[in-house]
Amino acid sequence: MYAIIRDGSHQHRVEEGQTVRLAYKADLEPGSTLELGEVLAMGEGAELRVGAPTIEGACVTARVKRHGKDKKIVVYRYRRRKNYHKKQGHRQRFTEAVVETISG
Repeated sequence: MYAIIRDGSHQHRVEEGQTVRLAYKADLEPGSTLELGEVLAMGEGAELRVGAPTIEGACVTARVKRHGKDKKIVVYRYRRRKNYHKKQGHRQRFTEAVVETISG
């Protein structure tokens, strides 16, 4: 059985035991549980349930594995013939979690 969850502006297809990278949650310690309540769809095959927009009472429980930063991306702006260029870097933070149960 799988579920499609919404985390911020991202959607993830998750199964039990799968590791997923979520938007950064600063107040959670590694080892604590996390409940993701915005379940858009869940099930398998003919028993697939789709919410409008979410399924009432459905929940995905995950255990926080670690926090970290992604690879650095370079944002470079340039205007030709105007002597303008600007270089900027960014590292997106994330929370890695292991999906434990899908209930609904």
